[in-house]
Amino acid sequence: MQQARLSLELFQDANFSGRRIRFRRRGVAVRNMNAFAFNDLLSSFRMSNPNNPGSLTLVLWEDVNYSGRRQVFFGSRSVPFVGPIFNDLTSSFIFVPRRLTSREINRIEATGSAAFLGVVEISA
Repeated sequence: MQQARLSLELFQDANFSGRRIRFRRRGVAVRNMNAFAFNDLLSSFRMSNPNNPGSLTLVLWEDVNYSGRRQVFFGSRSVPFVGPIFNDLTSSFIFVPRRLTSREINRIEATGSAAFLGVVEISA
């Protein structure tokens, strides 16, 4: 039986347009979006977990190494615009197939690492 895949699509422009980056993993953490030449470019995204739509977390940070202001999204969703306060500001993020707690997110920020989540961590 083939298992449906997690998916995260990041778009440079609003309404799912412009340059796109797609991730299909059990989880990914990107310390610095410069690794994909996508720093401060995110405007819209889609994320899905077909097997468990409510069990998903995306955390966006405005600075590298999971620092600065953050925005948290839970569950499968399509976000056509991240909003005027966070548009073109994302420099790092974490995407995992479960709901992260505030305590876990705070630990990521305090340590600058998501290794304890068992995800692939990417740096520039």
